[in-house]
Amino acid sequence: MSPVLLRACAWGAILIGSALPAAAQQRKLPPPTIAVDSPHPVRFVDIDGVRVAYTESGAGDPVVFIHGNPTSSYLWRNVVPYVAGQGRTIALDLPGMGRSAKPARALRFADQVRVFEAFVERLQLRAITLVVHDWGAAIGFDYARRHPELVKGIAFMEGVLPPVFPQPSFEAMGPEMGGMFKALKDPVKGRDMVVGQNMFIEQVLPAFVDRPLGQEEMAAYREPFRDATDREAILMWPQEIPIAGQPADVVARMEEIRRFMTSTSLPMLLLYAEPGVLVPPSLVTWYTTNLHDLETVYIGPGLHFIQEDQPAAIGRALKDWLRRVALRRQERAR
Repeated sequence: MSPVLLRACAWGAILIGSALPAAAQQRKLPPPTIAVDSPHPVRFVDIDGVRVAYTESGAGDPVVFIHGNPTSSYLWRNVVPYVAGQGRTIALDLPGMGRSAKPARALRFADQVRVFEAFVERLQLRAITLVVHDWGAAIGFDYARRHPELVKGIAFMEGVLPPVFPQPSFEAMGPEMGGMFKALKDPVKGRDMVVGQNMFIEQVLPAFVDRPLGQEEMAAYREPFRDATDREAILMWPQEIPIAGQPADVVARMEEIRRFMTSTSLPMLLLYAEPGVLVPPSLVTWYTTNLHDLETVYIGPGLHFIQEDQPAAIGRALKDWLRRVALRRQERAR
């Protein structure tokens, strides 16, 4: 099994009820000096009947932050301020997440991509820099491959992306990881784990932040999902993970994302931590070998939700990269 999946097996250990891995029990950073509350007011826009929440600040070319599962724009609250002065920062809550509306039917990956595309068009965004994490990385890369003329760069971290996905089989993922996703994709077991027990919020999230999350922070993450009926979006995301050829449309999109990643000349920034989960240091070589215009920055110790582990390191690296990309564009325009 690959080092990536060995690291990620810890997810399975949590979700199928075994003890927390030693890394999750022992490797805890001291709490950084970061804000608990989001500094920007929330705005709303209607996208195809779905009320989408977002925060916005600044002016200039847009820098759009996309979160994953089970988080929201709140995840970026201590990163966004570092980009102040570099552009118009926008951080949205995906449908079903955060303060966005929860559709009667949880949206699949393709639906989320469609809503994000409509969101960009509604706000008339151009010359976009995407800053993405987890499933937000898949959404961002899929958008960029279909609209490369509107995107000027992508910064990504701990993404649900190739080469980790798609996986050829549950067995290839090992007993814990494969067993976890079999359970999550089971209509009865998965619903009990995610909807009934709220494990993604109560166990996965705090276990894969390499510091203690405070009561106020946990309250902010819990708030959108206090009622079991509000957790359908959290359940949909693991069901969309492409394994053994299913879901076929997600497998196909991941292959398209791989082709785009390895052929585009868009500037990219990869931020990674140690040990990481989906992007451990051992995987960085794949990205540096296969992506054409990529910078990498090691941000220090961290697990999966590295915005909670190292927000200052992420913010500084992002700000510096945005400055360099802007200078390069200016030089080419002369």
